[in-house]
Amino acid sequence: MRRLLLILLCMTRVSLAQESPSGKMPGRSDLAAILSFEAEPSAGMPGGWGGGPPGTVFADDKVVHGGRWSARIERNTDSPSNFSTITKSIPMDFLGKMIELRGFLRTEDVSDFVGLWMREDGESPALAFDNMQSRQLKGTTAWTEYSVTLPVHPEARQLFFGVLVSGTGKAWADDLQLLVDGKPVWEAPEPKTALDFDHEFDSGSGIPINKLTDAQTQNLVTLGKVWGFLKYYHPQVTTGQRHWDYDLFRILPAILEARDRSAANAVLLHWIASLGAVASCNPCAKLEEGDLQFGPDLDWITNAAVLGADLSQKLRFIRDNRLPGKQFYVSLSSAVGNPSFDHELSYPTLKIPDSGFQLLSLYRFWNIIEYWSPNRNVLGQDWNGVLAQFIPRIAMAKNADSYNQELLALVARAHDGHSNLPGSLLDSRPPTGKCQLPVNVRFVENVPVISEFQSADLTNRGELKIGDVITELDGVPVSKLVETWKPYYAASNEAGRMRNIGRFMTRGECGESDIAVRRENLQVHYTVKRVPAGNSDPVLPTHDLPGPTFRLLSKDVAYLKLSSVKAADAAHYIDSAAGTKGLIIDIRNYPSEFMVFALGSFLVESETPFARFTFGDLSNPGAFHWGELMSLSPQKPHYSGKIVILVDEISISQSEYTAMAFRSAHESLVVGSTTAGADGNVSHFVLPGELRSMISGIGVFYPNKAATQRIGIVPNVIVNPTIAGIRAGRDEVLEEALRQILGGQVSGAEIQKMAKP
Repeated sequence: MRRLLLILLCMTRVSLAQESPSGKMPGRSDLAAILSFEAEPSAGMPGGWGGGPPGTVFADDKVVHGGRWSARIERNTDSPSNFSTITKSIPMDFLGKMIELRGFLRTEDVSDFVGLWMREDGESPALAFDNMQSRQLKGTTAWTEYSVTLPVHPEARQLFFGVLVSGTGKAWADDLQLLVDGKPVWEAPEPKTALDFDHEFDSGSGIPINKLTDAQTQNLVTLGKVWGFLKYYHPQVTTGQRHWDYDLFRILPAILEARDRSAANAVLLHWIASLGAVASCNPCAKLEEGDLQFGPDLDWITNAAVLGADLSQKLRFIRDNRLPGKQFYVSLSSAVGNPSFDHELSYPTLKIPDSGFQLLSLYRFWNIIEYWSPNRNVLGQDWNGVLAQFIPRIAMAKNADSYNQELLALVARAHDGHSNLPGSLLDSRPPTGKCQLPVNVRFVENVPVISEFQSADLTNRGELKIGDVITELDGVPVSKLVETWKPYYAASNEAGRMRNIGRFMTRGECGESDIAVRRENLQVHYTVKRVPAGNSDPVLPTHDLPGPTFRLLSKDVAYLKLSSVKAADAAHYIDSAAGTKGLIIDIRNYPSEFMVFALGSFLVESETPFARFTFGDLSNPGAFHWGELMSLSPQKPHYSGKIVILVDEISISQSEYTAMAFRSAHESLVVGSTTAGADGNVSHFVLPGELRSMISGIGVFYPNKAATQRIGIVPNVIVNPTIAGIRAGRDEVLEEALRQILGGQVSGAEIQKMAKP
């Protein structure tokens, strides 16, 4: 049982570098459908469930206990690992004494055992655990109802549960129920916190700011840093006894009225004293340095010249007497270890202007980066200076559009391609407008090039051609426009920023637009009609080949694109590529399914490390520690030919993580150009006005601790598309991949022919 427990603990981390859910419990109807397996299956898997290994878990519509679907786990002697599981997790944000997982199981020729299982995790994993192993359910049995129960542990933060099969054989599960004290989990009462009782500022902060002196801005900088420090270090806040947003509004007027720094520091000192005395701790939280990547940036609290001796001493005492692992506004996901920002309120009815809430947005975002961004050390700028710069810009924004624009500019300063304010808020990002030219634009040779048309309809494109370089829009040089737009586009690096600008740069008012383009050596002007833009946040384009997911480009070269790949077909792709000299894996896209282990295991000959991660520290906010290596384990069928991985600026997050894994295979090569440089599971949070953002929640590195954030996946062979290639309809990156596999015995004309769609 101990061995199986440890494996289960490890399995919760197999999906790193994918986006994480928000951490909130699904709604009643959603969770009921997931538990009964009536949620629509995804990629052959039961809807709403995770688990694996791939190829062993299925949604089944032939053998069911009730409804249309059941879950089937099927293992044979060739199945990877020693067991398979379906897995679901929910936050333990409910009260009760006992939690029960109940459901129907059916088995067929199971060699070891089948079980329902549950596990409660807090700061320590497996606070409580059961998996029915002691009941030895095996062999062949008819549908029978079983259950496992656990006491609700007060320290638990996340509940994992599911069904597992150890050994070989088949098992079906159906009609599960998750009960707390005999009632569905969604009916269990929620614990009450200060947020439920404090309503003083529900209708607004009542704080107008129309102008700020330098002294006031300086004092607001100190307030923002002290407020954030106390949020994550003071026991009254970390245990949920204060509505910390509203406490900000209580202190703000006095800070604004303070005549100088000394007066503001006195206000802060009195405010902290009003929270109650901080007891000397035993035991105190300690910063373990053995696996430390970098520690909290708290030198500023020792600066008595800025804070005054008394305030500095008070803050240092709070730091030194912090409680281990206690946080109210943040937890670490048990599945991955990225931060989950809990109890952050979105204030959906906020009416702008409201300077208090606008400052709250700034302080919340700034401190999330300061304490929970694993990439704080590569921001490439003075983060304290960003706070000072944006205080007047955000606090004095006079309407929703200016507030949104300033927040977009703030988020862009985090230099994180995962950080953004998606959805309709992007309508506030320049250039604004509901329409756009019917073209896709890609920056090639540092200029915007029409790379394709958005439809086959010739009506609106005028005389524009593929390969045209856009030089002016409505009489304004594009180079000038781009410089004014850049501050509002969040990205980890320039490749990602220009990719995003290219996607949005032709937006504007609906109707006719003047566009100047350079074609060969000619400068020509056209009038082209802008058409409705549709979704404010469209999906990324792809630069892979249109058509089937897998194909043979020749008898010697196999091609697989991940934009439409299926994990369940991974072994089939490898079988189909058998005997070829090389396999091209095109990740100039975002994978349709998580393929790191499903496909990567067929590319390695031995246990092969490919990545390691860093994680935040609830006991030491602002510190990040190294985690264990992530590795690929070999499986059959093994592909023994050369592997060439294609990447470019479209490759982001899971695409980059997948490229890292596959490049660890023997005889692998990465071909292409700079990727977006934003990897790791994302952590979502909200800002006042119900604005949603996120950050990269874990640091992603190569096994040797070489960084990827902001750098991206550096190709072994750098190939950038050219304007001439775009005009000729060539895929120069794919052509180079073919040359790397086939060598010099194949002519350039043949290479170009193979690379054609």
